[in-house]
Amino acid sequence: MRPLTDEETKTFFEKLSKYIGENIKLLIDRPDGAYCFRLHNDRVFYVREDLMKRAGNISRENLISLGTCFGKFTKAGKFRLHITALDYLAPYAKFKVWVKSSAEQQFLYGHHIMKSGLGRITENTPQYQGVIVYSMHDLPLGFGVAAKSTQECRHTDPMTLVAFHQADIGEYIRSEETLL
Repeated sequence: MRPLTDEETKTFFEKLSKYIGENIKLLIDRPDGAYCFRLHNDRVFYVREDLMKRAGNISRENLISLGTCFGKFTKAGKFRLHITALDYLAPYAKFKVWVKSSAEQQFLYGHHIMKSGLGRITENTPQYQGVIVYSMHDLPLGFGVAAKSTQECRHTDPMTLVAFHQADIGEYIRSEETLL
C-alpha cells in the first residue's frame, strides 16, 4: 500500500471531479478524522489514516484490501471508478439524474437511460458530464455520463439516449468475485 504518484493523483482527481467537482476536499478533510487515498494492486482505496498506519504491520502479499475501494487503474493508465465508491460520492454530486420506476431495472441490468425513462435531471447539466443516477425515491443507483445537456433533453424524442451507463448497484451481484 503506497501513496499515489503525481500522475496517478492527477488522473484520479480528474475522474472524481467529473462527478463531484470541488467537493473532493470534503472527502479528505472530514470532521471525524483524517482520510487519504492509497494504491494497492492497481486499486485506489479510501482509508482512515490511523487505520492505514496499523495496516503497515501487515506484509503487502498478505494484505488484500483496506478501507473502501474507489476504483482501479487500467493497464493503459486510465482510472475506472467502481460502484463501491457510490456511497461516498452521492452526497457530494453536482449533477444528478433521476430515473422513473419503470426504467430502474433496465439501468440496474447495465443499460443506458433513454428519455422515456428519465424522471428529472439537474438544471444546467452539460453534455458528457458525470452524473449520479438516482431512483425517484432518492436512492443512489449508480454512475453515468450525460449524453445530452439539460436543454437538449427537453426537446428530444422518447427513444433518445440521455445518459450513458457507467456503473450500477447491480454489479454487486453480477461481478461479486471481482469487487473488493
